[in-house]
Amino acid sequence: MSLTNLFFGVYPYIALTVFVIGSWIRYDNEQYTWKTDSSQLLSKQGMMLASNLFHVGIIMIFFGHFAGLVLPHGLWLGLGISDLAHQWIAIIAGVIFGIMCLVGGSMLWYRRMYNPRVRINSRRSDVFIITWLMATLILGLLTVPFSIGHAVKGDPAVMLALAEWVKSILLLNPQPELMTKVDPIFRAHIFFGMTVFLVFPFTRLVHILTAPFSYLTRAYQIVRTKRRLA
Repeated sequence: MSLTNLFFGVYPYIALTVFVIGSWIRYDNEQYTWKTDSSQLLSKQGMMLASNLFHVGIIMIFFGHFAGLVLPHGLWLGLGISDLAHQWIAIIAGVIFGIMCLVGGSMLWYRRMYNPRVRINSRRSDVFIITWLMATLILGLLTVPFSIGHAVKGDPAVMLALAEWVKSILLLNPQPELMTKVDPIFRAHIFFGMTVFLVFPFTRLVHILTAPFSYLTRAYQIVRTKRRLA
């Protein structure tokens, strides 16, 4: 088996299987660990700005990848968006939200590594996942010059090959040979991205799967002061 077949024909299913089953087992057996483990109480300085930049950036990047790689190709054409226009939209949105995520993530990484109170209360998985996410993001930003070069030449072939590869994985008909048509930096970025799914169940990232909708309907919490009133 070639490395291309292993990394882009087999590894995606390993990562997705661990993601689904691992998350299910953790939620079923270790619900008390299913939380954000926020460190804001340990140090608030710069936390709001860094967290907002990082979270808004990474959420928009996720939905951008979903829209560009998972939604049917014909949908974009039906909306009157050509392949080249689609590629420029992806480039511009990727740069804007990628830089937002990079700035916020760098602030969070520095805080996690060099703030004494935060670092001493961090697990190894906390340090690993923020570092891995930042490495994945940087690799993604490094693909931008290549994408611009393709777009300037009017060649969306790489974007289409990536979308076809994702489609083949989701339809259980893997075509790893499609990845031989893309630049190595794209392959590295995708490998790092798939590994995020692999380690997901073992990190604080699991909180992404839980939306606090119950907060909208729960009763108000009554708090009474013990201070002597004048």
